[in-house]
Amino acid sequence: MNTFRFMDVTMLIALAIVPVVAGMYIYASRRRKSALALFLAEGMLRRTELPVSSARRATKAVLMLLVLVALVVALARPAWNRKEVVIKRSGRDVVFLLDVSKSMLAEDLAPNRLEHAKLAILDAVARLSGDRVAMVAFAGTAVVKCPLTLDYGFFRMSLDGIDTEAVSRGGTMMGDAIRTVLRDIFDDQDKQFKDIILITDGEDHESYPVEAAKAAADLGVRLIVIGLGDEKEGQRIPVIDEAGRKSFLKYQGQEVWTKLGADTLRAMALATPGGRYLPVATGAINLGEVYQELIASADRKELEAKSTEQYEEKFQLLLAVALSLLLLEGVIGERKPEEKS
Repeated sequence: MNTFRFMDVTMLIALAIVPVVAGMYIYASRRRKSALALFLAEGMLRRTELPVSSARRATKAVLMLLVLVALVVALARPAWNRKEVVIKRSGRDVVFLLDVSKSMLAEDLAPNRLEHAKLAILDAVARLSGDRVAMVAFAGTAVVKCPLTLDYGFFRMSLDGIDTEAVSRGGTMMGDAIRTVLRDIFDDQDKQFKDIILITDGEDHESYPVEAAKAAADLGVRLIVIGLGDEKEGQRIPVIDEAGRKSFLKYQGQEVWTKLGADTLRAMALATPGGRYLPVATGAINLGEVYQELIASADRKELEAKSTEQYEEKFQLLLAVALSLLLLEGVIGERKPEEKS
């Protein structure tokens, strides 16, 4: 045994109940004697042979107190045999690149493309296991909303605050957004273990997205593209005015219809090593399962290793002692043993 300690030393405060219980035993014993004295005169009481053994009754009380002490000490989780253990953490770097342009307000996915995408990201975050994640919102420019982190709570907070106002400049510049990720998020040390999950309707405005995807491929970055929206007929973009009235976005007097740009997205994904294009269109997607299939099962790098102390908990020994004492208390009777004639 070396370096004994209690893992939850605060539980020892419960030992304060032991003298209280002991006092209750003593009080009960005195109450029994007082009650007996009410029925028998003092002289008769001394001459009367009572069938109950005071010594046995006291022994049983002591055993119950020891059971209580053993249980409290077990709850404090005594431990010893300290060991130095090295814990290694491995994972990949995953960047969610989310389109927040006005076209993502189209309602061909409920409640709209953007909110649908955010719910899908939350499904993926719920499956994360050791991977660092980052969030970049983009429209006409790209903004890093959350750098690479293992703090998934902070990531969720960052995601919750994202809407179409998260980026000041309108448009959809997918190529520039990927270049922002390569420049501001990833480092150049490893040319592997990096993924970008691009979620968009794919209406790019001449930002050379396929060329940006090829640049990502040169740095060992894999591109997983989620295409949202109707590819054939398209969908109008709703606009809500200050009075809460709903209309649809117009350009030069004509309503704007937005369609899924599948061809560009497919070319971008295929330009990267192991890239995948997932055409959700107006259907459903379980991004959690996508994460499990494509990212959680992929090769991972060692992110950090730290040394920590671990102890062997021995509360089981105290429970065994408590059980043994309890069984012994049950075997001992209060009545005096009968004398053989």
